[in-house]
Amino acid sequence: MATGLNEQWFKTTDNPGVAGPPRELVGYGEFPPKITWPGGAKVAIQIILNYEEGSEKTYAMGDDFNEDLYELPYKQEGMRDLAIESAYEYGSRAGVWRLFRVFGNAGINVTCVAAAVALERNIEVAKKLAARGDEVAGHGYRWVNHFEMTRDEEREAIKRAVASIKRTVGERPLGWYCREMSVNTRELVVEEGGFVYDFDCYNDDLPYWTKVHGKPHLVTPYSLVVNDARFVVAQGYGSPEHFFEYAKAELDGFRNDGDGVSRMMSIGLHARFSGHPSRADALARFIDYAQKTGDAVFVRRIDLARTFIDQYPASKALGSHGG
Repeated sequence: MATGLNEQWFKTTDNPGVAGPPRELVGYGEFPPKITWPGGAKVAIQIILNYEEGSEKTYAMGDDFNEDLYELPYKQEGMRDLAIESAYEYGSRAGVWRLFRVFGNAGINVTCVAAAVALERNIEVAKKLAARGDEVAGHGYRWVNHFEMTRDEEREAIKRAVASIKRTVGERPLGWYCREMSVNTRELVVEEGGFVYDFDCYNDDLPYWTKVHGKPHLVTPYSLVVNDARFVVAQGYGSPEHFFEYAKAELDGFRNDGDGVSRMMSIGLHARFSGHPSRADALARFIDYAQKTGDAVFVRRIDLARTFIDQYPASKALGSHGG
């Protein structure tokens, strides 16, 4: 019988057959698995270096858009924007090398999520990542939104990214995090067959297992809370000190979470942002603080994934809470 009400306002479930992965709202609940990180650390910190410079949308590359994640809220329309292009060039020319010095001085390795074309255009960065023993995960072929692609285009982009990174770094990527995933991304990552994990989501403080077409697949969620893009977006960090304070508060919160569970923490960096001296200094001070706590460890994301797999394999996880 007609009620005159718009039933859309009273939905309780997603539509049957909606494209993309099912929403996973319940998770571990009150009792997450207790994982032992290296050295018995309470918090496993992954520094994620997003390396994108030279692969972003520009009129120079034939795009009809200039990427505008940039220090100032201005850009040229319908033509090249040399100001933005040169700000990105700072990351690959100077910023990334300053960050390498910070990491080297602290004696830590990081995970670099690299747009493959960015490494192709600055092969010395690829060589340095390999020489340092950093992990290189896939960040797309170019730094463009995957939701703008057809399924076939996205499949090809993943394929080309894997092949390119294998050429420039010497090893294929085992992790995946693209720019703005599509409803097809996770299925295509699993279909490709060589990835250990993806982190195209932001929904937990621990890795978790899911199923994609019946196959177990590991997700290691990311976080945008301690991410240096907040230096250039509204209501973000107003100073390097804000970055340090946020990072310190996040770490201290994990250290004192109250349930005895050891968790993971993500820090997102970009060479064109944190590669500037003032911001690099705040990063270095946070790393020093974290190391002196005695209960935090810096690990590459692939190491975190493997630790989790060893202690909480898919057979145990999917059998206990259904994925």
